[in-house]
Amino acid sequence: MASSTSLPKTMKGILIEKTGGTEVLQYKTDIPVPELKEGEVLVRNDIIGVNYIDTYFRTGLYPSPMPMILGREAAGHIVSTGPGALHDLAVSDRVVWMATGAYAEYTAVPASKTIKIPAKISNEVACAAILQGLTATTLVEEAHHVEKGDVVLVHAAAGGVGLWLCQVLHAKHVRVIGTASTDAKRAEAKRAGASVVCGYDKEEVLEVVKRETDGHGVRAVFDGVGKTTWELSLEAVARKGSVISFGNASGAVEPFTISRLSAKNVKIARPTLFNYIYTREEFETYANELFGMIIEDNFDVKVHETYPLADVARAHNDIEGRKTSGKLLLKP
Repeated sequence: MASSTSLPKTMKGILIEKTGGTEVLQYKTDIPVPELKEGEVLVRNDIIGVNYIDTYFRTGLYPSPMPMILGREAAGHIVSTGPGALHDLAVSDRVVWMATGAYAEYTAVPASKTIKIPAKISNEVACAAILQGLTATTLVEEAHHVEKGDVVLVHAAAGGVGLWLCQVLHAKHVRVIGTASTDAKRAEAKRAGASVVCGYDKEEVLEVVKRETDGHGVRAVFDGVGKTTWELSLEAVARKGSVISFGNASGAVEPFTISRLSAKNVKIARPTLFNYIYTREEFETYANELFGMIIEDNFDVKVHETYPLADVARAHNDIEGRKTSGKLLLKP
């Protein structure tokens, strides 16, 4: 095992021992620093990402063993390496990773889901981009492969993934109709590349879709909102189009009769990012594509706010209260 310096025995972090509201987020200063297993590296996290999925695990919408440390990604430096395949990673490498247990000073993460950050990209940008940027990239490549000239609908277009979808789709010459809840958010979505942005009123959205598609409907709907937009998504999609449900910001989509899809031969998908980057080759391919877009296409990696780690409850309240636009970060 290689190590840069003598490591502390304990660390600061956010521990949850039961599901619930933000009151279950416990800031601790005596959490044991994790021990490495085969194929893992220990990263000193300099910046940590907050994602809506973190709230699903906190509330119990997505069951998980307790106690647990939330968080799906962070950027920092490798301080120790374990045995096994490390994919050319070494102590002192500046890296960004995707796994679990990010809300802490140190995380033991699989080397297979850890990648070096290019010199032209900061830790903050890499952390803010990796999960949401990869989500957007894989959605438009695999969940529904978009084509130049397509018209698509993106719900919550000014959210974390929504802003990435607007930029990626715009770069692929796809016309984006976005929904957002406020004038400020609608302006953000337009700056990110959306062609038309409106509110969530059903009649308004359908009228915009009708106008922008000559009455045919959109080729795909990318829906990270869930329960409250599901019926709207099914109405807005074109014949032989796709509805991609990738989030539950308003709650989980309720069960529905699958035969309803036959009215327009609609395809639906409920993908998760990690099944698109399951292999090391897939992860590297999409991560390098993302880094390339950030550098070459000058993508705007918008950060809403960087919160102290101890202030994580406020970050969760903000993201659940739809008070944010862009990425939320935590500083250990």
